[in-house]
Amino acid sequence: MVWWLPRLLAALLALTLGAALGFLAGSAWPGADRGAVLGTLLGVLAGLGALVLVDTLRAARLMRWLRGTQDGEAPRDAGLWGEFAYRVERALRTRDAALAAERRRLDEFLAAIEASPNGVLLLDASDQIAWCSAVAADHLGLDARRDLGQPITNLVRTPAFVAFLQEGQWREPLLLTAPGGQGSLQLVVRRYGDGLKLLISQDVTERQRADAMRRDFVANVSHEIRTPLTVLAGFVETMASLPLTTAERSRVLTLMQQQTDRMQVLVSDLLQLAQLEGSPRPPADRWLALAPLLQRVVADARTLSAGRHTITLADLPGVEVAGLEAELHSAVANLANNAVRYTPEGGHITIAWVPRADGGGEIEVRDSGIGIAREHLPRLTERFYRVDGSRSRDTGGTGLGLSIVKHVMQRHGGSLEVDSEPGKGSRFRLVLPAGRVRGGRSVGGFSESARAA
Repeated sequence: MVWWLPRLLAALLALTLGAALGFLAGSAWPGADRGAVLGTLLGVLAGLGALVLVDTLRAARLMRWLRGTQDGEAPRDAGLWGEFAYRVERALRTRDAALAAERRRLDEFLAAIEASPNGVLLLDASDQIAWCSAVAADHLGLDARRDLGQPITNLVRTPAFVAFLQEGQWREPLLLTAPGGQGSLQLVVRRYGDGLKLLISQDVTERQRADAMRRDFVANVSHEIRTPLTVLAGFVETMASLPLTTAERSRVLTLMQQQTDRMQVLVSDLLQLAQLEGSPRPPADRWLALAPLLQRVVADARTLSAGRHTITLADLPGVEVAGLEAELHSAVANLANNAVRYTPEGGHITIAWVPRADGGGEIEVRDSGIGIAREHLPRLTERFYRVDGSRSRDTGGTGLGLSIVKHVMQRHGGSLEVDSEPGKGSRFRLVLPAGRVRGGRSVGGFSESARAA
């Protein structure tokens, strides 16, 4: 827009019109020559005044719009003030659009930080909280809104944290017990900007637990293997250094064979666990009849029991399950063998199929054995965890059986559930989802009275 041309034309028109009117008015007065000159001058001044008045009114309208919220359109005047208003309005709209875009990007960035499992906290040069994510607030026991502007050391008063923050050299992260003593936190501090600090918190409770489990696993494997190796080494030395009778030699060889078998079982269980953890999930379309599998388990359990227990297989409907037969057989056999080992002579063991209302089902192994205290139940599936270590070794267990069972059920989309009380026996249930069960009656292998027991 050529803003100066209308303004120039308006000025020329105002001056010309003012001069003409002043000249005509001055010519009518006595002393026409002097009156005409004076009238012309007054007319020019009046034209200039009118031009200034119009400009002032237009400027006032623009100033009122600028002092307001600028929500509506700027005054649409012609000439300089119209062009000026248009340029100002366009600059403001461009600025507002840029600010809105930056605000959206900032909101998206903060939302991404909030979605992170790690906590993020921004500190100013005085260690006051400038911004805090919800995760960081939860980790450090803060209020993400109320505590803004507060010195972090007034809110997190753990001496180790205060000393760490004031140290100024943060080469290594700080491990800190979470407020309330629930879990462990790892804190990392980095400088940015002009004396500002970025504090990142991470919950490392599970990582430390996994590290502890790995250390315990290595220690347990070493201990389990070292014990039979020590026995074997002692027997080998005995046979090499002492003259033994035929009966003594036979006894020593028998004990050596037992320790060798123990190591073989341990190595076999470790390899099976490794295979379960590293293999793909069993197919959901490979169906196998459940009755023959459970019948083989019962036959093996009766062989292990050698007539010392009453082992019953409840009537089975025509149930089929989807999965790998070897893994499912291993899981049920582990439970049945444990029931035989931990049930006193004369006890009862029952294996049955129990349908569930959601279309799935349970393979249940129930015994009248010694039972398990409630505090041990959550840890039963941990590797090498034993309720009674000496008794487990006496019965031939490796401490890996229930861990294998848990992994088998997880791979089949199911779970292992345990109910037990000391002196009242145990009830282990292998729960299979509806997608891996088909066929069978609506009630299942147990009678209604047995299901309610």
